[in-house]
Amino acid sequence: MGAIGAPMWLRRGFPAGVLGGASLGAGQHAWTGAPAGSAWQGCGGPHELRDRRLACGGRPASAEMGVRRKLRPEAPPPSRCARNQCGSPCRIRAARPRGFTKLTRNRHARVAVRRDLWRDLHRNQGIPMTARLMCLTSVLALAAGSAMAEMNFNRIASFATWHNMAEGEDTARETSPEIMVATPDGMTLVYSDSPLGVIGLIDITDPAAPKPLGNVDMQGEPTSVAVIGTRAYAAVNTSGSYADPSGKLVTIDLASKAVTAECDLGGQPDSIAAAKDGSFIAIAIENERDEDLGDGRVGQMPAGWLSMLDVTDAGADCASLKTVDVTGLAEVAPEDPEPEYVDINGLGETVMTMQENNHIVVVSKEGEVIASFSAGAVDLAEVDLDDDRASILPVSEQPGRLREPDTVKWLDDDHFATANEGDMDGGSRGWTIWNKDGSVVYESNSSFEHALVSIGHYPDKRSDAKGVEPESLAHGTFGGVPMAFVGSERGGAFGVYDVTDPANPVLKQLLPSGIGPESFAVIESRGLIASANETDLIEDGGVRAHAMIYQYQEAPAAYPMLTADGLRDGNGVLVGWGAISGQVAAEDGTLYAVTDSFYGKQPTIFQIDVSSSPAKIVKAIRVTRDGAPAAHMDMEGITLDGDAFWVANEGNADKGIPHAIYKVGMDGAIIEEVLIPEALAANQTRFGFEGIAKIGGTLWMATQREWKDDPENTVKLVAYTPATGEWGAVRYGKAQPETGWVGLSEITLHGDYVYVVERDNQIGENAVTKKIYRIPASAMVPASLTGGDMPIVPKEEVRDLIPDLTATGGFVLDKVEGLAIAADGTAWVSTDNDGVDDHSGETMFFSVGKLD
Repeated sequence: MGAIGAPMWLRRGFPAGVLGGASLGAGQHAWTGAPAGSAWQGCGGPHELRDRRLACGGRPASAEMGVRRKLRPEAPPPSRCARNQCGSPCRIRAARPRGFTKLTRNRHARVAVRRDLWRDLHRNQGIPMTARLMCLTSVLALAAGSAMAEMNFNRIASFATWHNMAEGEDTARETSPEIMVATPDGMTLVYSDSPLGVIGLIDITDPAAPKPLGNVDMQGEPTSVAVIGTRAYAAVNTSGSYADPSGKLVTIDLASKAVTAECDLGGQPDSIAAAKDGSFIAIAIENERDEDLGDGRVGQMPAGWLSMLDVTDAGADCASLKTVDVTGLAEVAPEDPEPEYVDINGLGETVMTMQENNHIVVVSKEGEVIASFSAGAVDLAEVDLDDDRASILPVSEQPGRLREPDTVKWLDDDHFATANEGDMDGGSRGWTIWNKDGSVVYESNSSFEHALVSIGHYPDKRSDAKGVEPESLAHGTFGGVPMAFVGSERGGAFGVYDVTDPANPVLKQLLPSGIGPESFAVIESRGLIASANETDLIEDGGVRAHAMIYQYQEAPAAYPMLTADGLRDGNGVLVGWGAISGQVAAEDGTLYAVTDSFYGKQPTIFQIDVSSSPAKIVKAIRVTRDGAPAAHMDMEGITLDGDAFWVANEGNADKGIPHAIYKVGMDGAIIEEVLIPEALAANQTRFGFEGIAKIGGTLWMATQREWKDDPENTVKLVAYTPATGEWGAVRYGKAQPETGWVGLSEITLHGDYVYVVERDNQIGENAVTKKIYRIPASAMVPASLTGGDMPIVPKEEVRDLIPDLTATGGFVLDKVEGLAIAADGTAWVSTDNDGVDDHSGETMFFSVGKLD
């Protein structure tokens, strides 16, 4: 019953099946341990509100751009500012005096339709590219897990940037990798870290084992960084106020980590880019507005501009600094341009976005504006605009949505792409490819967001704002294929697009990132890409900010592990999912899984086909009461009973949700509701049933944590017999937590044993207990709830899941909540992504082989 060894081919790029010392039984799959010939499976949310508040038009402001204290379900609704109704997003100023300096942006998102077939259909048969068709092609082009050898990106490592702090520093401080680039040899990652005020360095000589190289103090707030040769050039904000912005360009010798020069920029910088030949640098001088004034609108003086300066063998030539005036160009607040992002092509032409002005300019190497145009608007279709924070219903339209682009990157000397995050009045949930004359070559419309909906990365709490908020974007050529990488800030994932034909990009992969992917470092020479994920949840005891590293390798795609694959319900509505909790396997191997209380207006049982790779949601069974979506549901467990389900419901007295079990028909209609008896209710707490299993004629529910009458570190396994109405229980002894708490999150039956998942509530490097135990079924003899002699059942460890949870190069996810065991003993494990609320959105859904 020992754990199968970690799949080193994923980490190091070895061929599938090479497992560094793993011992497998005859006929077992090289990774999962499943029978040979079975489908391959990979094994191994955010609403934000800081304690530090600011004002937005005189109202309390939540941090649309900052990330910290999670709003609990029972908390009051967020302020108008949190709902993006102040006219513009509210931003956190860390712990600085109000109005003091630049805000840290939350920059802090094989049924393959072949590209040539799609082009033939689109071009030769004249089929219009509607939003639905674009969504369909995007989803179907995800060729994850093909049996044929193919090239894919897979994550091989993660690096928490707090490790770059020096010994003795307060590591509980917020850290945030924002703009990340690589040195020319591809061996070092260099990133700006605004909260710490440093430039950070990561050694990726071995990309599967990144190491800290420390931080370099900038004496200000670094907003971006570029590397030319052996030097890094950091744009640093030193503003004393919005009305008196200032900044500098800092030169860093990477070998010695010493600051060697500084140039006064005369304003507050944002983005910086280096010419491909290293001859000059372009800097967007934003001179950001004060969002506490004028409803947070542009214009507010002073205006921003583009700065350019030469770079010589001696470094930045401060005397060559020149400014490019871009006032009077935009239709929106022409007197107050706020330059956002810059990039330079092979001709030395700089493209620059002015996000709040919804405008783009192209500037020659000599500093002349050679193109200037509005970023325009998009007519969005099939988007979820309902702020119910409890369901995914992409059924609305949003005509005339301003793009308001953030990141811009050249694809070649004639085309560039923008990630249309939005700010004041826009955010079109997608990305666009442009000719440099301003004509649109490709518009993703809703397709990128739809792809994220299908893999469970849709942040429903952002539905009324900007959805998945594409913010980061990069370009590189791998295996001779030009690719664009588009990151979703709110969805915690990024898409890999083949842009061989800029007019017809093809979505090849979707990859999990950390929370808040802000930028990418592309290392073509080594077949690597790294993502900088800026959100640090240290204040909530959550996961820290990370850099994640991906390798282009000949291997199946390890992610997604579960997808709805463009599934639509009976009304033709795209099916979304997330917050997967309990699960159960039917006799034929089909799995069923439930959503928890996050989707309170859309409680759902998902039918999952595990014979495909990735596993596929093939049906969404909406749970109903009297024909309407069932209220007061927090489904945490599911089991089968002939032609019906039994569902365990975790209660919450403060929200009127009872601790109960429900019998549910195969059509989702509730047949019977069974509330817990008074003998249990008298000692109930918030943390109730987290799984349900049927043993003979008795239902057994695992209680997550101690109730009032439980001895420390014990929980009840509660029994209910439907035929007689009798209740009983036994006790289970769980681990003593080192930090936080330990509880049960699942229970299931297979053969002569009952299996449970025991886990702590810790994430990342703090995780200790993520284990499967088994109990002899013969020991499951319920005792009276009122008697004093309630036995503690024996348990045996079956599997430590932490190696599985790190096998795909990510940090340990905290909520292992699903365990299902098929008739042949093959076990499936899943994690709960909290509905992408203070969470990266990543769901792991994998087989651990047979538990017999």
